[in-house]
Amino acid sequence: MTIASVFNPNGQALHLPSDEGLMLVGPGDWYRFLVTSEQTGGMYTVMEAIVPPGGGPPPHIHRREDETFYVVEGQCDFVLGDERITAGVGDFVNVPRDMVHHFHNASDELTRLIITFTPGGLENFFFDTLERATSMDQTPPDNLDEVVARYVEAAPKYGLEFV
Repeated sequence: MTIASVFNPNGQALHLPSDEGLMLVGPGDWYRFLVTSEQTGGMYTVMEAIVPPGGGPPPHIHRREDETFYVVEGQCDFVLGDERITAGVGDFVNVPRDMVHHFHNASDELTRLIITFTPGGLENFFFDTLERATSMDQTPPDNLDEVVARYVEAAPKYGLEFV
């Protein structure tokens, strides 16, 4: 087994140019999928998150995935169970499944994160609940109540709990 076959079930290398990858937008945050579970044989999903000031999801629990964050730009506040931290550029955060957590950009600057879900598959939750974006410059929709309703409806299907 080659290293490439561990990361791609077809044994093929993968290159995603910076201007490609499915982009989604919700009330505040943009997500660009760098690799999906389909491309990794279900092993993991990786996405880039652009989180403007005030952005970030509500507290939640993943019952099926571990989640990691790598801060590429800006800073982000995290609640990890009972712990509160502020992570800056170059910081790595690991959230094991079954832990209440959330992130929030409390700064005045944009935050950019690389988020990994292991195993993959959670991208389908985002596909089911958010809108397709044509660019990261697109103005986010002002439909928070509608997205919250979609989150609540889709969450059980993906092993998510909002608390």
